[in-house]
Amino acid sequence: MYEFDIEKPSTIDEAVAALANDEAQALGGGQTLIPTLKQRLAAPGVLVSLRGIEDMVGVSPTHDPGAFIGGATTHAEVAREAAAFYPALAALAGGIGDPAVRNRGTIGGSLANNDPSACYPAAALGSGAAIFTNKREIAADDFFTGLFETALEDGEIITGVRFPAPMAANYQKFEQPASRFALVGVFVAKYDDGVRVAVTGASEDGVFRWAEAEAALSTNFAPEALDGMTPGGDMIGDIHGSPEYRAHLVGVLTKRAVAAI
Repeated sequence: MYEFDIEKPSTIDEAVAALANDEAQALGGGQTLIPTLKQRLAAPGVLVSLRGIEDMVGVSPTHDPGAFIGGATTHAEVAREAAAFYPALAALAGGIGDPAVRNRGTIGGSLANNDPSACYPAAALGSGAAIFTNKREIAADDFFTGLFETALEDGEIITGVRFPAPMAANYQKFEQPASRFALVGVFVAKYDDGVRVAVTGASEDGVFRWAEAEAALSTNFAPEALDGMTPGGDMIGDIHGSPEYRAHLVGVLTKRAVAAI
């Protein structure tokens, strides 16, 4: 580790002002950033902690059925407080990492980092969520742009996320046991106007919607509607699984999610 300064703003405006420094970087729960600093893969001169901003912490119901979650809300808080508004999202949050990770990591940090195997991107994309920043509102369909890439601009921070609650939803994760990230994860949400299916951990392009499965399930919401189907595109191949294995898992987990609903 090396020396750096840390600022702890109490308002969003103070955080934005602090991040105007070219050497500054936002700090949510630090579950990705701190290991990155330890490996000297990043060297910001100033860390701007977002955890002390009260307006960015907490879970509340929306006027339409659903939940609004502050960007600095921890996974543990989401698991505990979102259960009344969006049970599938709460269950997903409760399965992230281990207790230490869940009590430090934040939903805003996870979405901003957009790890290709993270769980929240699948929930946001599968729910058709809206990501709010200090500047604008971004639809989840437009937010995730590639591996570790998002539509966020320099100095832009996630202040909250609005999740419209579906008629029913379920998340299935095939866990990589060492990291507890998703080797493959599938989030299925059924709405009045159709079904959304979002996949994490599988594609070289990052989280994605499986359009063919959505069309099939919107016509016949049953596991057998997916018989013989696997997603196209470039799947990840590594020591944990081949591209073919991951494509197979996507189909299996999607069926399990549908059956669970």
